[in-house]
Amino acid sequence: MDPQPFIQLNKVIHEKGRLAIVSMLAASPNLSFSEIRDVLQMTDGNLTAHIRTLKQAGYVAVTKSISKRRSLTTYALTGDGQTAFDEYLRNLEAILGQTRTPAGGKEEFH
Repeated sequence: MDPQPFIQLNKVIHEKGRLAIVSMLAASPNLSFSEIRDVLQMTDGNLTAHIRTLKQAGYVAVTKSISKRRSLTTYALTGDGQTAFDEYLRNLEAILGQTRTPAGGKEEFH
């Protein structure tokens, strides 16, 4: 088994809360704080901490605006964030590929 895909897993994205956030943002051009919080059933503090980590890594862009006299904060995946997520998925696919049984049902061990 090649350990490189495991070693190369992005530790910022790999945490389950951040993985969920990045996955949601990869599927949508932008999402509001409340949309992410409600779908993932996170507390405000937990979501804020994860977003901060993703923002510091350069993976998430934050936009603040006013909508219906209320502040609205939306998030989008940056180009670097999309690249990091794509690489993360490639590493996961490599890991999964190593665990699949070859055709014929016989396992191969290296």
